[in-house]
Amino acid sequence: MSLYAAPETLPFGIGLALIVAIALLEGIGMMMSLSPSNWLDDLLPDVSSDSGLDKLLGWLHLGKVPSLVLLILFLMGYTVFGYSLQMACHGLLGFYLPGWLAGLLAVPSGLATVRGLGALIARIIPKDESSAVSENTLIGRTGTISGGTARRGLAAQARVKDALGRTHYLMVEPDLDNEVFDEGCQVLIVRKVGAFHRCIVNPHPDLM
Repeated sequence: MSLYAAPETLPFGIGLALIVAIALLEGIGMMMSLSPSNWLDDLLPDVSSDSGLDKLLGWLHLGKVPSLVLLILFLMGYTVFGYSLQMACHGLLGFYLPGWLAGLLAVPSGLATVRGLGALIARIIPKDESSAVSENTLIGRTGTISGGTARRGLAAQARVKDALGRTHYLMVEPDLDNEVFDEGCQVLIVRKVGAFHRCIVNPHPDLM
């Protein structure tokens, strides 16, 4: 029986399927003005205390790297190591390890991938990029449409600075149905609805 069809490799087949499914959902979400990555970030706890859970999440770079990227890194490390383990075991011993055992043995590899590649991605991502846990504090701040055209049902990227002068990048839609904001327009963030922020024309552009 081939490696990918063997029941002992089912956990890693599921991991591979999840990677593909996440990529498809994110692509569909971009076309429908939805954001699975922002939704996942909103579900996760804020890393702010010294509890054991917060230390573990911080060790895995949660808050420094988008959570969906971390999930994909885990699935990649888990799946690649799992298939490699079963391939090596079958080549040396002539049989596959039980699926549950191989699945457990692959978990540390997935976590190590998150830790290692997550650190590299965290250094690449601009330090002024926003995190989902701080986006509600940007309501009432002004910004500039920096990517795409924002209209109701079609979000665009806006560049917004917080009270400390750090730059954040939000996906925004007009708060009024008939408004359209082209790239370069100055806007005011007025509220958050789901994964996106709503904005209006900046009433005081001279204060930008």
